[in-house]
Amino acid sequence: MASSTSITVEVDGVSYTDDVEPRLLLVQYLRERLGKTGTVIGCDTTNCGACTVHLDGASVKSCTMFAVQADGHQVTTIEGMAQDGKLAPLQEAFHQCHALQCGFCTPGMIMQSASLLKENPHPTETEIREGLEGNLCRCTGYQNIVAAVKSVADGVEYGDSGLSVSESLTDGETAGVK
Repeated sequence: MASSTSITVEVDGVSYTDDVEPRLLLVQYLRERLGKTGTVIGCDTTNCGACTVHLDGASVKSCTMFAVQADGHQVTTIEGMAQDGKLAPLQEAFHQCHALQCGFCTPGMIMQSASLLKENPHPTETEIREGLEGNLCRCTGYQNIVAAVKSVADGVEYGDSGLSVSESLTDGETAGVK
């Protein structure tokens, strides 16, 4: 039996203290222990970006990071993007711009897009494409994803789509992922 390590991690604004095996991946901890199923397991090799979360505000691929490495840090998942039951502007833009098809890559795309916009609030289309290079979508041609990110950068406000968080892209099950 492997030894356990105690960790304390703030995830989406809530502090969690758990005993975990040192080899437990952050993505497994988020999904299996905390129920954050919007963080998707795609490739386990950092190639697809579906598991992207924010660690202290920076994008990381949680499939190749151990949960113990997040000890003492803040993690934001796709579920933590929404505020007061309303979709975050990027989530709303992805919905309004039809920037998804199957939805599997969407959480990681949104998380990486948020990091991109934090670093470069007014990216060009080329900069958006380059900023999303580590995130793969096998369904779309990326045009609507780029359009969604660009619309947020340009300050387009879509208003309230009427979607609640439980019906939105933040819910892995709704996006066709579990």
